[in-house]
Amino acid sequence: MRDFSCPRCGQQLAFENSRCLHCGATLRFVLDTRDFVALVEDGPNPRTAEVGGVVLTSCANLFTARCNWATPAGTSLCPSCTLTRVRPADADTSGISAFADAEAAKRRLVLELVELGLPIVGRAEDPEGGLCFDLLSSEEEPVITGHDNGVVTLDLAESDDVHRTQLQLSMAEPYRTLLGHFRHETGHYYATLFLDGAAAQERAARPEFERLFGDPDADYQAALDRHYSQGAPVGWARSFVSSYATMHPAEDWAETFAHYLHIRDTLDTAAAFGMAPSGAAADRPLAGDVGFDKIIELWLPLSWSLNMVNRSMGHVDLYPFVLPDAVLEKMRLVHHLVTAEGA
Repeated sequence: MRDFSCPRCGQQLAFENSRCLHCGATLRFVLDTRDFVALVEDGPNPRTAEVGGVVLTSCANLFTARCNWATPAGTSLCPSCTLTRVRPADADTSGISAFADAEAAKRRLVLELVELGLPIVGRAEDPEGGLCFDLLSSEEEPVITGHDNGVVTLDLAESDDVHRTQLQLSMAEPYRTLLGHFRHETGHYYATLFLDGAAAQERAARPEFERLFGDPDADYQAALDRHYSQGAPVGWARSFVSSYATMHPAEDWAETFAHYLHIRDTLDTAAAFGMAPSGAAADRPLAGDVGFDKIIELWLPLSWSLNMVNRSMGHVDLYPFVLPDAVLEKMRLVHHLVTAEGA
């Protein structure tokens, strides 16, 4: 995540800011430029801004989803909110509150995908397999977080800290966040793109995928039943980034993909604030084995130091994971496919 500043007064901003606390400017984030603009407060076109000859205004989800992104005048939703296919009804106050939290996490995901150069093809362009999000509340009926042919479903109960922590403890997970869910489920979408998409033959990724992860078409229900009846195999930590990754090759990929995004975004933020070299930024060319080796070379000492800082504050480790050689080999394939797509 970049370090942002107010375009009017230079005050430092967080990604979630919609107003400058120093000068009071009304701010909106523009995905195309990856920066903030200040809306005109009066004049012939109030509450708008112009960037590159395009008039921008606020996303229609400004209040419903606390969305601080801009959208071209004449359109309703910003590039992130457009990807949401289903959400709670306005009358569902608890669902709408959780929906806003989920959308905030999704905006971070969308920005990182754009920074990495990954394509985001929505349902409007590809009605059969385009990426979209169903953000549903399980207060009324059961909701299973998952992915199916481009549709990412998220149980909005994951927005509740108590609910999420209870699940984390019951499943013996060291880490569980909304952003983590989005990264994991989106990983399933990109696996389909990398292995079965139009350019998949050129990449010839499937043999390497199967060598490292296994057969992605293996019986999923059988794997699910086995995982929840028997648990992770003994010694799993030598080859997998998490116990859940042991369940099925598709889940191993999604977990590894999510961790790759964790690492790239954290390094990007560290570079923006002077805690890592500028070359670690997510939009810098770090392709190939040399690029991946550099990422890991920077990540290991950074994650260690951040864990120690957390301990100094009495918190659990920021990144409570170990990356053995077998996991790094899998993540290397993720890196090759992501950087090839973003080239």
